[in-house]
Amino acid sequence: MPKIPECDRCRFYCGSHYLVCAVLPSGPDGKECHHFAPEPNAEPQELWEPQGARYIDDELVIERVTYNGEEIIQPPQRWSREKKLWLLDNHPMFTGLCPSCGAEFERDFTARVHWDCPECGWKDDSV
Repeated sequence: MPKIPECDRCRFYCGSHYLVCAVLPSGPDGKECHHFAPEPNAEPQELWEPQGARYIDDELVIERVTYNGEEIIQPPQRWSREKKLWLLDNHPMFTGLCPSCGAEFERDFTARVHWDCPECGWKDDSV
């Protein structure tokens, strides 16, 4: 819906994602509103939206995504895309080798929780 920066300081502003104001429910047509009436005590409201979330009725909601025809909630991401790619290319869970010295790990990956290199002392307990 079209909204101008002054809307959140107007006495007619609804603060809803479905209605802009009581006078013009779908918002003003241009860059100014002829019905603007400043609310004396109002302060501009800025709602920051992190990636993968949005505000619905002043509540921050994690966006849902469709996966195999089923709607699921997108979980917050722990690592960046670059860190995930680095892990796939270098972590011993995927390569079988220490990323620091290249020593080979035993192939008992299913039971392993801690990744400690006996050669150089490299450790990664985060995976």
